[in-house]
Amino acid sequence: MTAESFHQITAHGAAANLSARAKFRLTGADRVRYLNGQVTNDVRRTKSDETIYACVTDAKGRIAADVFVHSTADALLLDAEPDLREALGMRLERYIVADDVELTDVTDDWQLWHVFGDASTQGLRSTRFGIEGCDVWLPAGETFESPCPVLTEEDLETWRVLQKVPRWPNELNADTFPPEAGITGRAMDFAKGCYIGQEVLSRIKTTGKMPRELMAWAAEAPLTAGTEILNTEGKAVGTITSVAIHPETGDGIGLAFVRQGTPQIALTASGVSLKQR
Repeated sequence: MTAESFHQITAHGAAANLSARAKFRLTGADRVRYLNGQVTNDVRRTKSDETIYACVTDAKGRIAADVFVHSTADALLLDAEPDLREALGMRLERYIVADDVELTDVTDDWQLWHVFGDASTQGLRSTRFGIEGCDVWLPAGETFESPCPVLTEEDLETWRVLQKVPRWPNELNADTFPPEAGITGRAMDFAKGCYIGQEVLSRIKTTGKMPRELMAWAAEAPLTAGTEILNTEGKAVGTITSVAIHPETGDGIGLAFVRQGTPQIALTASGVSLKQR
């Protein structure tokens, strides 16, 4: 991403083609009750004009997937990262026992676009990349006329890191509790009732204790995902998970997990000083 394109996006918005994302349709009389027992947010609040964000967690409270969900008159529709298509489908099928629910993989039937920074676009209100935007679902084969420049995957990733948005599998994965990634406010409802992993996550909320916490950093040189973060004593206290280059300053920027309670000052990675941003 160049400085010029960054300013253009900031001023006028942009679009992203997310059609490769895994997409599922849930139908049947028990669909809301069933999905509410699978995800961290309250599916009863889904609407036809906006999405809710949620995690699918395992019995230990760690993330198996993150999803966006919206409703129609007769179905719930959800989307997830492309490489979760098989695993998420199997997970959701596994818990359909005596429920009046049918799960259909509709990944190839629909396009999915996201537009932010343009108020004229009509769609589902959705905050995917740090600012208000909207999702547009279109049948495969139809043409989407974007009102804004369409970002490349690389530029979209840079924007995500700039906006400090965690992503599967960089930050959101089978080693991560949702609170560690800082998505409690967006993805969780502690009054909704039972779901898989709820007990562990409720305990984290009560105690405030978790192994790690997400840090957004900047450095004067580019760094590599997977690099250990050291404190002033030279002890490893975290790991870099996402990296990009700031389009204006040329600095390295990224996200990382550090041990909870670590002072986010005087940290280094590969001999380069990190500063919190």
